[in-house]
Amino acid sequence: MTNEQPHGPLRRGISTGRMEALSDGVYAIALTLLVLDIAVPAHEYRHLLQTVLDLWPSYLAYVVSFSTIGASWLGHSVITEYLDRATPTFIRLNLLLLLFVAFLPLPTRLFADYIGRTAPERVAATIYGVFLLLPSVLLWVLWRYAVRHSLVRADLADEEVQFLTQRLTPGLGGYVVLIVAGLFVPVIAVIGYLGISLYYVFPFRRLGRIHLFRRRRPPRRGGRDQHEEGS
Repeated sequence: MTNEQPHGPLRRGISTGRMEALSDGVYAIALTLLVLDIAVPAHEYRHLLQTVLDLWPSYLAYVVSFSTIGASWLGHSVITEYLDRATPTFIRLNLLLLLFVAFLPLPTRLFADYIGRTAPERVAATIYGVFLLLPSVLLWVLWRYAVRHSLVRADLADEEVQFLTQRLTPGLGGYVVLIVAGLFVPVIAVIGYLGISLYYVFPFRRLGRIHLFRRRRPPRRGGRDQHEEGS
């Protein structure tokens, strides 16, 4: 046996590689399941065009949920790009986030099935709004936990941390307002949910200006990050 000393300080915490792989898989499956709920009954072939057009609630719900899950995945990707390490608590919070993401196809189908039926659509829209809100809440909690417990990379600039915090926060209040509005005008509320998801998606393009994705993690070997020292 050799008594070689490891290069650099020892890491305290858990590598994020497997957590990121699991998260990407869950997000991908949830996005795929959304479209499986859109189907044209086989016996409607005589009025196929009208039947396809009558599925507009399914199309609306699909676009809203796809955009919301996509925005959540984008935010999650930025957070994990910022991470230096994880803790068991962070990983459990991440699993809770994935639980709500994976469940979202069900309230999506519920809203699509009951829109247009006065009383049921209000219940369906409220349930839908709550389960759109929960992934955003958990994403915000993940980020706040990472910052508070110093899990982010030490080389991050303060403006990067502040920018991400600012982008994750305002949409939460918007969801609450729209959930209440959904009790009276469900379709308008759902269109508002789409607006929130787009709000989350497009501002992240600004992160390119502060070189977020120019920074690359060193290659992982054996499930751990290893930094090579220059000669």
